[in-house]
Amino acid sequence: MPVDFSSFETKVSITFTNKAILRQAFTHRSYLNEHRTVKTGHNERLEFLGDAVLELAVTAFLYDKFPGKTEGDLTSYRAALVNANTLGEVAQKLGMDKYLLLSKGEAKDKGRARLYILANTFEALIGAVFLDQGYTAAEKFIAEHVLPLTEEVVSKKLWLDAKSHFQEKAQDEFSQTPSYKTVSEEGPDHDKNFTIAVYIGKEKIAEGKGRSKQDAEQSAAQEALKKKNWL
Repeated sequence: MPVDFSSFETKVSITFTNKAILRQAFTHRSYLNEHRTVKTGHNERLEFLGDAVLELAVTAFLYDKFPGKTEGDLTSYRAALVNANTLGEVAQKLGMDKYLLLSKGEAKDKGRARLYILANTFEALIGAVFLDQGYTAAEKFIAEHVLPLTEEVVSKKLWLDAKSHFQEKAQDEFSQTPSYKTVSEEGPDHDKNFTIAVYIGKEKIAEGKGRSKQDAEQSAAQEALKKKNWL
């Protein structure tokens, strides 16, 4: 049964001129492997574009909002706002999950991998809004759904480096330094996706995903902090 995106357009108050580009934003590469006749491509190029638009909008907002903060502080705030955990949760709140076009195999996975797909789809959606409606509309969308999280990020110190935080807690509680191991690497060299697990001793605590090993380690540490109730 074809996915009807009109209800999603209503939810986000954006009516796309090019309906195909909205559909493409929700199309995962795996879906095309099972639907060879589909004309629209997958969403990876839109994700690439949306990532840049998102970063610019968030950077400009933080620059204006915190005139007394250093470049380092602003970079940390931005990283907390645009990471996979944050964007995946925003996408879940928007109900994007039910519009995803995935292979049967990918559709069965409801864990961390799904959150990561949702985060990528959210960035692809921003790219689609930018192409269809322009930067002002994309900036407005980001202002409505991402920027309101800034206060929580700053007040709860969610911008703190997750690896450093987890290491301090692990040393305090167990007198051990966490270790990180690569679980998998996927994709071509220019667009790698890494999955990394974090351990305390021999106990695997959590996994994280990212476009670099550093990002994946940060994601794993963030998940580990949640599982240990150390946030």
